[in-house]
Order: sequence, then structure tokens, then C-alpha cells
Amino acid sequence: MATRRKRREFGAVRQLPSGRWQASYLATDGLRRTAPNTFRTKADAHAWLTVRQSELLRGDWLDPDLGRVTLDDYATKWIVEHRISARTRDLYEGLNRLHIRPILGHVQLGSLTTERVRAWRAELLRSGRSEVTTAKAYRLLRAVLNTAVDDGRIARNPCRIKGADQEKAPERPVASVAQVFALADAVGPQFRAFVLTAALTSMRWGELIALRRRDLDLDEGLAFVHRSLIERGGLLEEGPPKNNSVRVVTLPALLVDELRRHVARVAGGDDALVFTGERGATPRRGNWRANVGWAQALVSAGLPEGFHFHDLRHTGNHLVAQSGASTRELMHRMGHSTMRAALIYQHATEARSRALADRLNDLVAAHRGPASHDVDEGT
Repeated sequence: MATRRKRREFGAVRQLPSGRWQASYLATDGLRRTAPNTFRTKADAHAWLTVRQSELLRGDWLDPDLGRVTLDDYATKWIVEHRISARTRDLYEGLNRLHIRPILGHVQLGSLTTERVRAWRAELLRSGRSEVTTAKAYRLLRAVLNTAVDDGRIARNPCRIKGADQEKAPERPVASVAQVFALADAVGPQFRAFVLTAALTSMRWGELIALRRRDLDLDEGLAFVHRSLIERGGLLEEGPPKNNSVRVVTLPALLVDELRRHVARVAGGDDALVFTGERGATPRRGNWRANVGWAQALVSAGLPEGFHFHDLRHTGNHLVAQSGASTRELMHRMGHSTMRAALIYQHATEARSRALADRLNDLVAAHRGPASHDVDEGT
């Protein structure tokens, strides 16, 4: 009579002197893996082994050692290794340092759960972080952990909180056309064209201060946005525009006239910066408000105290939308998508692109009314 062979069990369990049970198994790499905790009963230990065996059979098994790296170590390396702009890297480093590391930085990747992420988010909001900042930190954490999933360090991304990635930014103020020109008058002749260009082209601060004479074709009414200046550690670094949004922006006729007077008044060759201070220095965000008397200029223009320079871009976007721009045209003008050079120049020469600038010109002229007047070149 044949002897019945006992089926070989997966893994091994043993009882410790404390009375609790320990479970371990041989993984596909030939190394013995021990459960991270002990169990009250032998049945509980076997149940844990059954789950591990199922993962191995399905090909879903993850090396637990890979999940033992701390979130801070992994996130710091992730930020360094990813191909992002210098400004975005600064943003990510700040989000990690101020909002992720203090609460979750010490936690191992394998120990992160949706419940823990939910508690972290709630703590940020409870401690006074804005919804905008919290949403940005959550999106960064989710991106980092998506890579951790791809690296086989965790089985599933625990960032699964519905709506947590959405930021509800407070509505920014929009200046009227009259207020834009009043503000331009108030900051003085050196920066008059700077303010008007910000409002009528939707260009960003870094793009404006990087603009050179050769980037302007005032005969055709075009501005070529090729670069941006970013301040890091007190130094200005030149790089591509945000989102690599190299583009051509059509200029309304009245802005062309303003820029003609501006470049004629300020000395410099084709490679000179278009906008500088009285002594030729590049404007800096940190001292801009003090240097131009921004607070008093806002009062003169009838604008709220919290009106920022960036709100001029916001104002320009509203004006272009009122001019009848399509979504694609608006995105192009704002620099919210990456476009190939050929497509950029094609858009710049389209009749519709020129018509857009003409309609913007008419809209601004209509708002200014018959009382508007040009500034003399010598002022």
C-alpha cells in the first residue's frame, strides 16, 4: 500500500518564548523573509503566510526591504533626479521641507497608508496651511509615490483622497484698463512700458525681465518669448520660459507705440535688456515694490493694497478673453502649453492672431476714451 506523502507547507512558523508566533518564508530571491510583527496564534501566522504565498503565485510580491526606505530619503532623491526646471525644483524642495518632511518624512514607504495620508492632509489644514499649498503638497506626494509604485517599493499609491489635489485659489483682483494706465503713470517713465507690457501681453515677470531688444519686432508688432530669468540664491539664472512655453506674442498697436518710445529713450544695442532700472540693473521681485513706490502707485490707480504685479498678467488674460480669443489662442498667449518653433511662427503670422491683437487694441482704446493722451518721449 502506497504511503501518503504529506503536502509541504509554504513557509515556517515557530513559537517564541513569549508565547507569540513568528512566521517566515523563502522569497523568489532565495532569502528568508520574516514577518514584521509576531502573531497571537499559530493560525494568524499561517494566514499571513497564505497571503504572501498568493502574492508570489500572482507575481505581485514586493521585496519588503525596498519599502523600508523613509519617505524623506526617497522624496529628496526623487526631486534631485527628475528633469524639471530650476524654479520647479525649488518649489518641490520647499513643499517637501515645510509640509511633507515634518510630519511624514520619518515614515517608511511601506508603512504609508491612505489613512495616514488623510491624517497628514488634515493636520496641514488644521495648522493653517492654505488649500492651495496643501493641494500642491498632496500632488507632489502623489507623484513621488507613483514612482515608488513603479520602482516596486509599494504595491499601491496611498494618495487616494478624492478632491485633495484640487486647489481653490482665492479670486485675484482684475484691474480696469483705466487703472492699468493710471498705474503705469504712477510708477514713472522708467517702468511705464514695463507695466503696460505685463498687462497687454500676459507675459510673466521672468519673461519680461529677460526680454532683449532683438526679441522685439516692432514693425510687425511681435514679441518673441525665448527665455526667462529666475532668481535663485540671490543670483539670476537664464532658462527657458515656464512649461518651455517658447512662443510669439502679437502686440496691440498702442503698446507698440509705447515700446518704440521706451527703447528710443533707453540706450542699448540689440542684445540689451528691454526693461531695466535707472542704473541699468535688472528689476528684482524682492525690491520692486520699494523701488517704484508700488503701494502709493496702487492708491493713485485706485487698486487694492493686495494687488500684485502678477495680477497684471491676470488682467491681461481677462482682456484677451473679452476680445474673443479661442481657448487655443488664449493658452498660446498665456504660455500654458509647449509648442514647436514652426507652430509658434505659424501662429504668429496668421491673420487671426493679428486680428486678436487689433481687437485688443480697440478694446483698450475704447476704455481709455477721448481723454487719453500719449506721453512725450522726453518724460
